[in-house]
Amino acid sequence: MALANAGAAAFGHTARLQVERALAQLLRLRVAQINNCSYCLLVHHAAARTAGIPPAKVETLTAWWETHLFTEEERAALAYAEVLTRAADATVNNRVQEAHDRMAMHFTEDEILEIAAVVINMNIWTRLKLAEGAMPTTAPPG
Repeated sequence: MALANAGAAAFGHTARLQVERALAQLLRLRVAQINNCSYCLLVHHAAARTAGIPPAKVETLTAWWETHLFTEEERAALAYAEVLTRAADATVNNRVQEAHDRMAMHFTEDEILEIAAVVINMNIWTRLKLAEGAMPTTAPPG
């Protein structure tokens, strides 16, 4: 847990990051959706509201590629988050390197590393919460 807590402090939703707060929050929420962590979904939907993400983006995040609501930078980062989260599903048509190359068109190397850390940290937390059996009993305020 010490390692997970250190990751949360460095890359969690209250951390100060180089990348935009809203982008990092979209990535966390998307990882929570992919990993079906109900506890994390409630926490990160509330955090998305606090980050000022427009409701339409939050509501269409599960099909972000089917909308024009997301910037090219957000699309590249979301694709990267998905391929990192679903690394076991990588194929010739869904390659990690292609997602990384797309990221390099929009972000610096340091920003890419930070985005990767946000995604990895969120994957750790969703799995910890699932392993704990954490389930929301009430909706968070907000």
